[in-house]
Amino acid sequence: MIKRHTSQFNFLSKAVVANGMVYLSGMTSKDGSSDVTGQTADVLAQIDAALAECGVDKSRIVVANIWLKDVSDFAEMNAAWLAWADADALPARACVEAPLVRDEALVEIMVQALA
Repeated sequence: MIKRHTSQFNFLSKAVVANGMVYLSGMTSKDGSSDVTGQTADVLAQIDAALAECGVDKSRIVVANIWLKDVSDFAEMNAAWLAWADADALPARACVEAPLVRDEALVEIMVQALA
């Protein structure tokens, strides 16, 4: 069975639960005026909310993909990540520099978790 959680966008699901996994779409900050620390914190709060909607929490995340508009922001993003992450349940993770769709977006994060 596949369960799709709707998004504000008509071209994707915010989350999909299938085969014992939760797949979240990539998320960017709702506040494009913040620095990378603020944007990362906002994205992580959105991830918490989306996971909760699927009945799980961040301790169930198995992998995270992070895109930074500018890799020189890595230390600030990583500090926000470490303040949020469950130290006893750190997921596999990748982080790369990439152009992001929204000009004001500095970070995008996508996670997969056990349902």
